[in-house]
Amino acid sequence: MLSIRVAAAAVACAFALQAEIPPAPRPAPEFMIRYADGNQVPLSAFKGKVVALTFIFTTCVHCQHASQEFSKLYTEYGPRGFQPVGVAINDMANLFVNDFMKNYGVNYRVGFSPLAPVLEFLGISPMERYVVPQIVWIDRKGIIRSQTSPLTGDEQLRTEPYWRSMIETLLKEPVETTKKHPATTSAKKTQQ
Repeated sequence: MLSIRVAAAAVACAFALQAEIPPAPRPAPEFMIRYADGNQVPLSAFKGKVVALTFIFTTCVHCQHASQEFSKLYTEYGPRGFQPVGVAINDMANLFVNDFMKNYGVNYRVGFSPLAPVLEFLGISPMERYVVPQIVWIDRKGIIRSQTSPLTGDEQLRTEPYWRSMIETLLKEPVETTKKHPATTSAKKTQQ
């Protein structure tokens, strides 16, 4: 009887952790991507593009396959504004990302990050198990539109047809442009 209660509590705890994941859509928090050459790029630098942010292990077969598929999609959709962004999160990933890109024909840059900021970005508790790749879809305005579930990975969200559908849907949305305020333009003309 006690083991049934313990099991029920564990299941309830897993669902409680799952329920705490921030819902989509939501603004993408800032996130810093580090590269093996020493450069760092903030996620906000990709605003205006449709981003597939993938958190991977360089040794994971599913992550390797996903990176190859995203390379194909980048070749096809990159000129229209699609940008895959890879972030390796395995230990000492900084030593492996360049070889990973070369060995698997990845045609976009793959950076790395320590695990703690990744879990914070994803809204995953450090106590929770998660699957990789974790894929986050971000629209041109910097809004997270979809995110794989850490516990199950949402198998349908990790397929090429779903990725293609997300890319095509998000690319159809208008690009946000900053318009000059009419009063600002008028004020400049009167000062001249």
